[in-house]
Amino acid sequence: MKTIIVPIDFSEHSEFALKTAANLARRNNAEVLALHMLEMSDIMLSASDGLQNEKAMYFLQLAEQKFEEFLNRDYLKDVKVKPIIKHFKVFSEVNDVAMKNHADLIVMGSHGATGLKEFFVGSNTERVVRSSDIPVLVVKNSLTDINFDVVAFACDFSEEAIESYLKATSLFKKMKSKVYLVYVNLPNERFKSSIEIEKSVVNFFTKAERNLDKMEDVHYVSDYTIEDGVLNFANKIGADIIAVPTHGKKGLAHFFEGSVGEDIANHASLPVITFKM
Repeated sequence: MKTIIVPIDFSEHSEFALKTAANLARRNNAEVLALHMLEMSDIMLSASDGLQNEKAMYFLQLAEQKFEEFLNRDYLKDVKVKPIIKHFKVFSEVNDVAMKNHADLIVMGSHGATGLKEFFVGSNTERVVRSSDIPVLVVKNSLTDINFDVVAFACDFSEEAIESYLKATSLFKKMKSKVYLVYVNLPNERFKSSIEIEKSVVNFFTKAERNLDKMEDVHYVSDYTIEDGVLNFANKIGADIIAVPTHGKKGLAHFFEGSVGEDIANHASLPVITFKM
């Protein structure tokens, strides 16, 4: 992990993300790209008259000053930080910046239970998650210690999930994490027998790993909802982080057939990391 991006909006939650990124950067000798997207109207940026241009320059200088003050933190003094200001609030630009700088991870703060509902339903973080080609780590609070030793990875063991699984295991291998995969069986029309689940798991690992060595890390749980099953499992194994696949523009909701992804992030006190399928 060499480059970490943190979108900054000067809120307390973006500082949670910045602290987390700083800790990760320190551990991995990585650089933090602090990204602020300045919300300025097209009219102001393209205006030809002097007054509008002066206003645009004023707000840009104000943002730069505020950004500089925000980044003046003791926990950043031994971390390489590069500030970036974009003039438009287009959240797909976060992915563009990530690709341009060969970033490995995006870290974003969330607003707790109520904010996370907003987070995954049309909010800024959702837009970043859906447009990002690299993992997005979402944190709810200030993490005193970045310890991702134990990971709960929610998986349906479909072939479609193989790509996100490989991305996740590649990252967590570098972090020397132990990854446990969990499949949640529901008491409805989607119920599967143990044999049916195991066939899916065998097919999954045969194609993903070309061996069945990881079968011992798979757990099947039964619950009334997928989110409850994932959260209860994460709590049971003492997970430090929950990993979930995403499905591009359709986001988490598509993969989990509803608002399951939103609910997992909504109710999880743990950090949640997403991997694009």
